[in-house]
Amino acid sequence: MTAVQPIPCTSSTLAIRRHTPVTRRWHPFLWLLAVLVLPLGGCTGVPEGIQPVRGFEVERYLGTWHEIARLDHTFERGLEQVTAQYATRADGGISVLNRGFDPVKGVWKEAEGRAYFIGEPEIASLKVSFFGPFYGGYHVFALDPDYRWVMISGPTRDYLWILARNPQLPSPLLEDLIARARQAGFATDSLIFPPPSVPPATPS
Repeated sequence: MTAVQPIPCTSSTLAIRRHTPVTRRWHPFLWLLAVLVLPLGGCTGVPEGIQPVRGFEVERYLGTWHEIARLDHTFERGLEQVTAQYATRADGGISVLNRGFDPVKGVWKEAEGRAYFIGEPEIASLKVSFFGPFYGGYHVFALDPDYRWVMISGPTRDYLWILARNPQLPSPLLEDLIARARQAGFATDSLIFPPPSVPPATPS
């Protein structure tokens, strides 16, 4: 979540992550890098009615997750084979590496960031930054007991991700997760399923 200057915290101005090809070094003064590009302390709140998971075990959450579905945004548009990798940091935070393939340009793109719990680590509500002091909300509101899938909200319902440990989810399970997201107020009709993920067999 980066920004060149503070911006109002509205869904229309939640800004843009720019992924960088892995063959190039990112220059922080030239490009924005974020999942949720936000002003200092501005957009880390939880959407009304969304309850972050309690009893969260961060050690079980670490590792690689595959993107199953997302709401569309410029910063990820067109990317396939998207993954998020999480690992512990020496300062007690979590390192974040987002990676995806751009089939049009034929290159892999990635963004590195860091995340910290907003409150107690047993509550899955974090703030994530890809640039300096600018953070955006990352709120786990549904999580498999075995940590095989997860649903994440940003600071507004304009942001939704479904991730899983495997590149695809069984269609009945995915249908159920989409239904749960719809009940939580997300625009699930607009979900994108980046390859190799596939939409459920039965339209939701």
